[in-house]
Amino acid sequence: MTPTRKKRLILILMVALGVSIAVAIFLTAFKDNIMFFKSPTEVAAQDYPQNRNFRLGGMVKDGSMSRVPNSLKVHFVVTDFAEEVKVEYEGILPDLFREGQGVVTIGQMTTGGLFVAEEVLAKHDENYMPPEVADALETAKKQQPTHQQGSE
Repeated sequence: MTPTRKKRLILILMVALGVSIAVAIFLTAFKDNIMFFKSPTEVAAQDYPQNRNFRLGGMVKDGSMSRVPNSLKVHFVVTDFAEEVKVEYEGILPDLFREGQGVVTIGQMTTGGLFVAEEVLAKHDENYMPPEVADALETAKKQQPTHQQGSE
């Protein structure tokens, strides 16, 4: 092998090593910052990241919201009409947050099956629903068994 070829080979190997290190750093950072979206049905099936924040979306169940007196703590239930998840949030809720409306919450599940939200996002107008919430609700509707009544 000539000295010129040897220098080129070393240069190519150094560039390949540098690119490999950069890709490894990028993928590690990306993995740590990715946030999954889960529906109440997926949460009920234990299909969510453990000890990590994720987004939980669905509809706020009618009649489920309750406030803790003398605090900003609120409890409510998020449903996809197939399963339900109890949510606890401490803070000021968005103006558009209300029962019967779409919501996306960001937080973690506790060992007791309670979702502790750090952030609550409400839909912003009558016609919009986050795509993840719409897909989760549509999937839950398809999974619900249809009840047929027999003729008497």
